[in-house]
Amino acid sequence: MRTITALKYRHRVLALLASMSMLTYLDRVCISVAGPRLQSDLQLSPHQWGLATSAFAIAYALFEIPSGHLADRFGARAMLTRIVVWWSAFTTLTGFVTNLWSLMAVRFFFGAGEAGAYPTAATSVFRWFPAIERGRAYGVVLLSGQLGAAVAPLIIVPVQMHLGWRVSFYLFGGVGILWSALWWRVYRNRPTEMPGISAAEAAEIGVDGVLSHTPFPWRSLASHVSVWGLMGSAGAYLFSYSFFLFWLPTYMVRERGFSESETKLSALPFLLGAASNLVGGIARDMAVRRCGARWGSRLICQSALFTSAVSAAAALFSPNKYVAFAFLALCYGGITFQQTTVFATFIEIGRRYAGAVAGCMNTGAALGGLLSSLIFGYLVEGWGNYDGVLIAMAVALGLGSALWFLIDASKPLEVPATPSRPN
Repeated sequence: MRTITALKYRHRVLALLASMSMLTYLDRVCISVAGPRLQSDLQLSPHQWGLATSAFAIAYALFEIPSGHLADRFGARAMLTRIVVWWSAFTTLTGFVTNLWSLMAVRFFFGAGEAGAYPTAATSVFRWFPAIERGRAYGVVLLSGQLGAAVAPLIIVPVQMHLGWRVSFYLFGGVGILWSALWWRVYRNRPTEMPGISAAEAAEIGVDGVLSHTPFPWRSLASHVSVWGLMGSAGAYLFSYSFFLFWLPTYMVRERGFSESETKLSALPFLLGAASNLVGGIARDMAVRRCGARWGSRLICQSALFTSAVSAAAALFSPNKYVAFAFLALCYGGITFQQTTVFATFIEIGRRYAGAVAGCMNTGAALGGLLSSLIFGYLVEGWGNYDGVLIAMAVALGLGSALWFLIDASKPLEVPATPSRPN
């Protein structure tokens, strides 16, 4: 009992955010793992499957910045409750689709609901954690998402083999509703609004976490080169990241000859991703201490994305399916290794506007995901295999690495000097 009592309240907040992140990826990867059966059941071609996944990406891109800005303005309590209830409802409805158009409609609204989840989490991390802990805290959030993606195949494959692919969507939709109720009951937007928090912990968190709301500096955002660089690099790596979320099990079965039971191996890249998020966060802190925020962050992200680009190309030329799969796992590991640095960078650039800056970055990421969704299917049909997809991934990851020359994590947004009425 003493251990529970001594637990700091912000760690309870982090546990809730981590479980939300895990649930996010459970729901996202659900459609990927169900992909081969779903495509066969609905008689979808590769380019039609690409259209279905693009519906999610379009909505995600459209609603990222508004959702992040609303989180900064109104707080994470109401926003994350709305977000998770919304996406859980459309996760459930995915199990009722009967054709391409109903699938596209449901996935569009699913993306609209889920947009803003990570920007809102960034707002919460900024308000609830002192500056020295924010990178590690968001690293835990990201790591949890990878664990959710890793667990998804282990749950979904047996469920769909015995009960059908539709049941997996009903299952995860219900879990999301339960999480929303718990979040609304336990969470408050600021430490000062939480009756159970101690004065000592509130002092540890500091004044940064409870700053008043000020008008958003749109002009500063639009002219900030690092923000545009983050958007471009995020779009480049999400272009390839989307392959693992939506295409990997289908690639394994139809291109490399894995059995349906073996698609449970698709959990391995996400397990590597979880470890990479954690190790990448530690490496980022070491690099920043040694080289400064500007070059330390660049070193981590450029080397990781370059490694991913080489790994994608190596998978293309690997004749053995297990070796090719290992290179793809390494490709994903490189992408996730730099993610903690990316998120720490936008928190430091945006600070009190971390949610909106995260929304900008995620919009760029979603546009990259949208582009891959639109062209991957056509590349598969045009080439007759996945070679064109892997080449496109390698090129995009190389571009994402180069764009880090534009990003300076040491330069935050310029903000208005006089705060307005607190929200």
